[in-house]
Amino acid sequence: MILFGEHAVVSGSPALGAAVDLRVGARVEDLPGRLEISAPDLRMALKGISLDPRTGEVLTKAGEEAVHAARYITAVLKEFEARDLRVTVESEIPPASGLGSSASVVVATLGALSRHLALDLSVEEVAREAFRIERSVQEGLGSPTDTALAAFGGYQLVEGSARAVDLPDMKLVVGFTGAPHDTRAEVAKVQSFRARHPEIIDPIFRAIGEISRLAPELIREGRLEELGELMNTNHGLLEAMGVGTRELSELVYASRGAGQAFGAKLTGAGGGGCMIALPRPGSEGVLRAMTAIAQARGEPFSVMTGCRGLWVEDPGDRR
Repeated sequence: MILFGEHAVVSGSPALGAAVDLRVGARVEDLPGRLEISAPDLRMALKGISLDPRTGEVLTKAGEEAVHAARYITAVLKEFEARDLRVTVESEIPPASGLGSSASVVVATLGALSRHLALDLSVEEVAREAFRIERSVQEGLGSPTDTALAAFGGYQLVEGSARAVDLPDMKLVVGFTGAPHDTRAEVAKVQSFRARHPEIIDPIFRAIGEISRLAPELIREGRLEELGELMNTNHGLLEAMGVGTRELSELVYASRGAGQAFGAKLTGAGGGGCMIALPRPGSEGVLRAMTAIAQARGEPFSVMTGCRGLWVEDPGDRR
């Protein structure tokens, strides 16, 4: 999950992200003569997708969303010329929600494939390969933020490359609009705006970058009210670039209303997906923020930040 720095990070400004306690798992099994993907948890018709064993192209009739999700997995399989396999993906992350589902799927699939094919990829190699694959599917756009978080976990400060930042965990409330977003389209839209009006967008990017630099100290010192102010400011800057939506704004302002949360902003590329709110301390603060989001027709849930990244289980070992 990106906390601060969306869009600006694509052009080299810093972004701060956190791994959260929503898991994606992948399992790879032998399937002689076929190549198949099953992902029943991704809220789309991605069950039993059959692929051409030679090209990785989708053979099964499937909806556009299913084919889009399959592209990330097939890109991993094609990279390693993997054949005669069934890949099963289980995900707690809503797809196309701005919470890094595609990056998590790529990292999980790489980890499972590495174990199955005895590739012994290190976490660093998985993170590097995952970013390259995700970027290729998104036609050269994006940043290493989500793939670094999925691989390494914890908090990552990304400025060109990712580095771990030691920060305490936080409870956040997420509001899902129910509207999927298209990361590639939103990033391309902002980059087009920047190409036409750098005098407008570049100062916004610099301001967002400064917010990303200030945020770690506030998290470390527990200065939540000031952190909420940065969230509100970052949201306004993202809206100024045109990636906000009415649905996102309704959830953001509902969660802030009447002191429900210290601050709130959209997370991810925008154009749909999710927003995040920093609730006031205690279970009552979380409940109030979630209630406000639900009353604004959003789907609320809480997450914990700073969680574990990739791990590979032995077959039959479930933690």
